Amino acid sequence: MAKKRSKARSRHGLQSVTLCISTAMVLILLGLVVFSVLVARNTSAFVKENLVVTVLFEQDMTTPEAQQLCARLKTRPYINKFDFVSKERALKEQTQVLGTDPTDFTNGENPYLPSADITLRSDYANNDSLTWIAAELRKYPKVSDITYQKDLVESVNQNLAKVSMVLLVIAVLLTFVSFSLISNTVRLGVYARRFTIHTMKLVGASWGFIRRPFLVRAAVVGVIAALLAAAVLGAGVYGIYTYAPDVATVVTWQVLAITALAVFLFGIVITVISAGISVNKFLKMKAGDLYKI
Repeated sequence: MAKKRSKARSRHGLQSVTLCISTAMVLILLGLVVFSVLVARNTSAFVKENLVVTVLFEQDMTTPEAQQLCARLKTRPYINKFDFVSKERALKEQTQVLGTDPTDFTNGENPYLPSADITLRSDYANNDSLTWIAAELRKYPKVSDITYQKDLVESVNQNLAKVSMVLLVIAVLLTFVSFSLISNTVRLGVYARRFTIHTMKLVGASWGFIRRPFLVRAAVVGVIAALLAAAVLGAGVYGIYTYAPDVATVVTWQVLAITALAVFLFGIVITVISAGISVNKFLKMKAGDLYKI
């Protein structure tokens, strides 16, 4: 009798280990999709916020006037970063690039206009917003022209929209697949104890009493699987960061926290729901039907 109980416990323990590993593997895939979606969103914002809009000022604009105007522009809600380039700075930079002083060819006159390089907040980095932003900037005194790469902005937004749509579709499909795989794995564990469930029914145990240990066990398995998945994902992110530290600009702590939270929620919710559905199925079955499945 003791040997039978020992074998039963060993079998149940092996089932639990198998369930944890299977669930963890599915959660890793699910976590990768959540991570990819969040990184894609941050990458989109990063790319958009590095699109430069150049404001050219008139030749007779003095540095104090330009600085005063720049101070006003910095208060606008669409401004992310603002870099004023004076005529003297522009001349110095171009002299370094060209290897010769351009004033040698202009009778000593500085041929460059003062300007300002503006990067916009990601929500405004689209052609519709840029149209009215450019119109607003042109109303400021001594602003001669506004330049930005219209085709590049349109191309970036179109490509990012396509990538986001693909990731969204993959996320939805993988959510359904994950639920199906975890549900089947949990159901196998409950199936192995279907006669125990029926025995508890015969001695008068309520459905809630019978269901409770299965749900608790499923929740524990979900937490353990989520911990394993989070550890694997964390090791992967650490490896990427070690190899390319610049990814920290898009792989923020918010991304890591949301990914970990999603893995834990999916792990617990899916396993508990699956266990509840499976136990209810066997609770509704008659004794004769248990031998036919």
